[in-house]
Amino acid sequence: MNTTIAAAPAVTSHRPLRRSDRIFVAGRRGLVGSAVWRHLSAEGFTELLGPDSSEMDLRNRTAVRDWFSLHRPRVVILAAARVGGIKANATWPTDFISDNLRIQVNVMDAALQHGVERLLFLGSSCIYPREASQPIREEALLTGPLEETNEAYALAKIAGIMQVRAVRRQHGLPWICAMPTNLYGPGDNFHPERSHVLPSLIRRFHEACVQQAPKVVNWGTGTPRRELLHVDDLARACLLLLERYDADLPVNVGTGEDLTIREIAEMVASVTGYEGRVEWDPSQPDGTPRKVLDISRITALGWKPEISLSDGIRDTYTWYTSMGVGSAGRG
Repeated sequence: MNTTIAAAPAVTSHRPLRRSDRIFVAGRRGLVGSAVWRHLSAEGFTELLGPDSSEMDLRNRTAVRDWFSLHRPRVVILAAARVGGIKANATWPTDFISDNLRIQVNVMDAALQHGVERLLFLGSSCIYPREASQPIREEALLTGPLEETNEAYALAKIAGIMQVRAVRRQHGLPWICAMPTNLYGPGDNFHPERSHVLPSLIRRFHEACVQQAPKVVNWGTGTPRRELLHVDDLARACLLLLERYDADLPVNVGTGEDLTIREIAEMVASVTGYEGRVEWDPSQPDGTPRKVLDISRITALGWKPEISLSDGIRDTYTWYTSMGVGSAGRG
C-alpha cells in the first residue's frame, strides 16, 4: 500500500493574520515557543496567549479543554513538546512517545472543538527515514524505516502530522505542519543528558575552558552531517506559513546546508576559546549519518534563513554565559 502524501503546491492561499488575533503559543517557554513569541510581539501582535506548565499541563486533557473554553484562541502554534538528544531519546522512549502524543491530541482536539481557524503543528526532521535520499524532500515521509535512536519521538510527531491531515480532510480547516531541521539559539536546553548536539557541545567546551581541561571527548565518530537552523529564523518562517501556506504536505524549514559534527565542534571550540585536545568516542552512537532538508518549498514562498551558523553559535554562547547557566554548570 502506498502511504506517501501526494505533493502539494508551494502556495495555495493567502490568509493574513490580524494583529488583534488571539494566538495561543503552546510551549511558549521553550526554545521554539519563546522565539515565536518574540517575533510575533515584534510584528505587532497584541493578543498572545502562552500559559506555562504551572498554569496548564498540556498532558491533562480536562485542563486543556477548560482553558480553550475560557480563552478561545483563533490561531494555535503548537510548539510544545518533550524533546532531547540521542541519550535522552534512548533512555526515556516511553516518556517521549507518551507525553508528545498526549500534548498533541489534547491541544488539537480542543482546538477543533472550539473552532480554531488556523493551527500550525511543529514537527521535526527526524520524521524522515534514516536512509532517505539527501536533501530530504517532504514526499519522503513514510517511505522507509526511522532512525532507531529517536524512533519514539519521531512516531509521535508523525502521528501529529496525520492528525492535522485528518482534520483538513474531515473538517476542511486550513491547519498545516512545518518540519524544522535541528534547531538552536537562546533559550536552548543545555542539560548534560537531555540536550541536542549543539548545546551539548557548547556546554562541554565551555566547562572544559572553565576547568582548564586538557581534552574534550565527544560522542561518536564526528563524521555524521547535521543541518542547523537558528530558532529566530524558524520563528519568521512560522508566521509566513500561517499567512501563505495551505496544503496537506508538511513544509521543511532549514538552511539546505550541512556540516560534519566534527566541523561543528571545531566552530564551538573556536567560539568558546578552547585550545585543548578534541577526541571522539566511537563506542557511542552517531545517530543518523546525514540529514539535510530540501527547502525549495518554503523558499518558493519568499523565506530564506538570515542568521549564519558562526553568528548563531556566537549569539547562543553569549546568551548561555550571560544567563549564568554556564558558570553555574546547570542544564
